[in-house]
Amino acid sequence: METSQVVRWSAVAALMAAPCAAADADTLKVVEVAAPAINCVFSPLCSILPTDSTAAIPLNFTAGTAFLQTRTFFGIAGTPGGGHTAYEYRVDLRSAEGDINCLLGLVVNFGPIVKLPYRPGHVGDVYVIAQGGLGTVGLKSAEQDGSVVTFEFARPICVGQSTFSFGTTASWKMSSRVSLAQSDL
Repeated sequence: METSQVVRWSAVAALMAAPCAAADADTLKVVEVAAPAINCVFSPLCSILPTDSTAAIPLNFTAGTAFLQTRTFFGIAGTPGGGHTAYEYRVDLRSAEGDINCLLGLVVNFGPIVKLPYRPGHVGDVYVIAQGGLGTVGLKSAEQDGSVVTFEFARPICVGQSTFSFGTTASWKMSSRVSLAQSDL
């Protein structure tokens, strides 16, 4: 049985018990990609200069650390992502220890999404780096309801695991609010 609990740890991130599924949510197209090829969508040299940040996940871990990594980078003119900002996320529980709930998804107050050809012949709203990067858990789905995007993991992510990096693109630089969905597993 899943519980409902929201724990806020900053203006940017929060944990919650279940993904917020709304009846009016639009299903977003998720495209699996490989690294470093995804970089070519944003840079003619296929090399990006990201800004990375991390936020601790405030669950009752007995040892180690758990964090949400956020990576942003700007698309260079002349590329499909030119003039847009990419937002990439990864949930990492690899070094955390303890008997805590697993996470089911990530919820981001994002705003309008730019569709891009993240892989040749595959235009999408969201990309998942399923090859050539860190992680073992992908996305089952992504939905948008208004400005809120809910990313549901392919399976619950528990202590010792990490998601693949996944992201989407906006036409401007934004300040997003992020939540993680938690389960009793």
